[in-house]
Amino acid sequence: MATAHQRPDQSDPVIDQGWEHYTRAEHGVWRTLFERQAKLLPGRACREYMDGLARLDVAADGIPDFRRLSDVLTKATGWEVVAVPGLIPDRAFYQLLSERKFPAGNFIRRADQLDYLEEPDVFHDVFGHVPLLMDPVFADYVQAYGAGGLRREREGRVHFMARLYWYTVEFGLLNTPEGLRICGAGIVSSKTESVFSLESPSPNRIGFDLARVMQTHYRIDDFQETYFVVDSFDQLFDLATTDFTPILQDLERRSTLEPGTVLPTDRVFHRGSGAYHAEKKRSAA
Repeated sequence: MATAHQRPDQSDPVIDQGWEHYTRAEHGVWRTLFERQAKLLPGRACREYMDGLARLDVAADGIPDFRRLSDVLTKATGWEVVAVPGLIPDRAFYQLLSERKFPAGNFIRRADQLDYLEEPDVFHDVFGHVPLLMDPVFADYVQAYGAGGLRREREGRVHFMARLYWYTVEFGLLNTPEGLRICGAGIVSSKTESVFSLESPSPNRIGFDLARVMQTHYRIDDFQETYFVVDSFDQLFDLATTDFTPILQDLERRSTLEPGTVLPTDRVFHRGSGAYHAEKKRSAA
């Protein structure tokens, strides 16, 4: 079954970005997206993300040339950005991350798709992910995640790893002294979810727990019903030395939890009303 990273017919994913072929209109879409998120995120995105974004000054004027972007990123944390044409196979995805190479789509959404695109494009991948790869602790976590993903892919347990990535790297929240802040790329690259994830009364916001996250299904077609909150990036990096084997063996005996589930054992920052998704379900009936 394909996961959020996977396109099964694509075995050699890295391509030339073809930066010189982007049109003026495509650079304009980037600038529109960049400018509105740059205005929206202060006070919502975590400090580490905002610091990384400020240091990536090559990203403000149009779609970045990955070569120039990688020059800045490599000096900071040893990472580079490589171009791919879209979603790639799990094994290739994890292999690239384990080598500190972040795969970024080389295409950008159309002007009529500013608020939603099912497949991640260059704006999601670069604006969403790359600023936090400027943070040494988060950068090490993503590399460790890639190495762990390779092991689980060989074991046939990749769906557990996909859930971990989804609820941390893509849709994670961070607990800070100033309150909850966004760290997930899927949130910071989305105007509507940047607001929904923090300010809507509808979703649950639950303290991060590895087994709990790996047991929980996620939504790919709408806002999340639950956001998991990490206490620090060190909490994520500690996973690099965690033995997943007994946890995964236990999870294989359990049923998958639905996205909106709240357990009695959860550390609940906010128990959501569920109103948003309930209304969507009623409208679709």
